[in-house]
Amino acid sequence: MIKSDNKQLDTDCRYLRMARIWAENSYCKRRQVGALIVKDQMIISDGYNGTPSGFENVCEDENGVTKPYVLHAEANAITKVAASNNNSRGATIYITSSPCIECAKLIIQAGIRRVVFSEKYHTEEGLHLLERAGICVEFIDIQ
Repeated sequence: MIKSDNKQLDTDCRYLRMARIWAENSYCKRRQVGALIVKDQMIISDGYNGTPSGFENVCEDENGVTKPYVLHAEANAITKVAASNNNSRGATIYITSSPCIECAKLIIQAGIRRVVFSEKYHTEEGLHLLERAGICVEFIDIQ
């Protein structure tokens, strides 16, 4: 993990706080996650965890288990930018939680070069894959 200079750290903390606020849009009860993709100092996409478009906004089943078709915040942000006129090559993604391995694969394929997150996911497989791909990964505790 690489440390940022003070100006970059201030910017990173600001975007992470914005991602945390964006996570509040999620209907998931177990965990709300937000993501922002930033390129050239502009937010080009955003996402939060939830069900696909057109589905009911219920993320967990009657036992509190997350439904298998719920999309992660990163996946929502990446697919949203893919459907736009923007591209994420060289961008930074700010996520309230470190990415799982599936989202790490999407981040790599999307050409994102930097991942900044503020909470650790229960597994670090995604982080290891990102580092293996040469992507800059930074944890910033904004609690």
